[in-house]
Amino acid sequence: MPVIVFFFNSNSNNIIYVFLIYNSHVAEELENLFNIVDTSAMAHKNVIALIDCDSFFVSCEQKINPELKGKPVCVLSGHGQCVISRSREAKALGIPMGIPTFKMTKEMKKATLITASHDLYGEISEEVMDVLKEFSPKVEVYSIDEAFVDLTGLERLYKRNYYAIAKMIQAEVRNKVDIPVSIGLSGSKSLAKLASDKAKNIEGGIFLIGARKIEPVLKKTSIDEIWGIGRNLSKMLRQNGILTAYELVLKSDYWLDKHIGIRGLEMKHELLGEMISVVDDSFKPPKSIQKTSAFGIFTSDLDFIKNQLNYHIHRACKKLRSLDLKCSGIAVMLRTKVEFKVYYEKTTIPHSTCYEWEISDIVFKLLEKIYNPNIVYRSSGVILDEFTSNNGAQMFLFADNESVEKSARLAKSLDKLEAKFGRDIVQTGFVKDKKPS
Repeated sequence: MPVIVFFFNSNSNNIIYVFLIYNSHVAEELENLFNIVDTSAMAHKNVIALIDCDSFFVSCEQKINPELKGKPVCVLSGHGQCVISRSREAKALGIPMGIPTFKMTKEMKKATLITASHDLYGEISEEVMDVLKEFSPKVEVYSIDEAFVDLTGLERLYKRNYYAIAKMIQAEVRNKVDIPVSIGLSGSKSLAKLASDKAKNIEGGIFLIGARKIEPVLKKTSIDEIWGIGRNLSKMLRQNGILTAYELVLKSDYWLDKHIGIRGLEMKHELLGEMISVVDDSFKPPKSIQKTSAFGIFTSDLDFIKNQLNYHIHRACKKLRSLDLKCSGIAVMLRTKVEFKVYYEKTTIPHSTCYEWEISDIVFKLLEKIYNPNIVYRSSGVILDEFTSNNGAQMFLFADNESVEKSARLAKSLDKLEAKFGRDIVQTGFVKDKKPS
């Protein structure tokens, strides 16, 4: 027997939609209808989507090795220390996030364990973001696997509702990049983030929070699930009897301003669906570029450490050039095996640079100040900061202009070769897999 569903205009009590449902899955069909009505109601309002790549590091590994799809897979931190990403199948084995490999049970070790390749993940992340920018000019990259996209007004361009647009985006990312994504839709960043978290746990991977859903969703949302609430703020709110997002938004603006400040006011109104924080697509250069990793084996071998540092320098310089930046702040760090003590040395040079051969000379001089042959080390790293735009970099009075031009051409050729033939096709004084003596 068919189910007849009426939707009324709350102001005029006029019937605005009538649906007949013949499908036996009535609850699922009703949810689809509610999404249609919600997206229609959002037609003249701000709409933000948060696109979140599912188990991103694992998905990247499955992209380059499709045989891993549908299997329990874990990505580990440098040289296989702790789990930092898990497939659904690995989660089903009971593998918790952050577990060290030596604590894994026999059952857990049935999963395929892969050491992280952050350069690869960065490249695939850029591919995902490029697809998102094909749909909207306003894309704010929030992290390596998340981005806010302003969809406001795009239903007129694509001739379909926002839920259908989200399905288009999801399908396009999967088809072009082979990465699964979950998408949260709502009128503010905070609600879109909340919606994306819920999207991960439903079939289809898309969750929309329209005006009709705000109150029931907030009532079921713990304050610990709210974007921007950390441990200390959560403790304070609980001490004041605030356990859910709904109880938070019931608080007066005066109370929130007094106890939390402007952040509390913004949080409340964002949770009520008001766009306080807009999608910001402007370029924000990083404060620093850090390239670090643990050694495959504990060592005091100076040549091995230099080799590792040269590899980090190359990765950092490549990143600098991709952002069209130069640096004048250069630092090196070593972490000891036993005490986990960090030795750090930094300098600022009078002219900015983005070339490996210049930075490596400086890094090795800094290394001499902190290296001790009697200490065993577990990791090393290079940190670059104090950035200037490549175009706006100040010319150094005594610079050899011919040498600078040669360095620029050499770096450009190096980047072109790696873009065409893959990473490490040219090695600038390092051998990636060199073992300590």
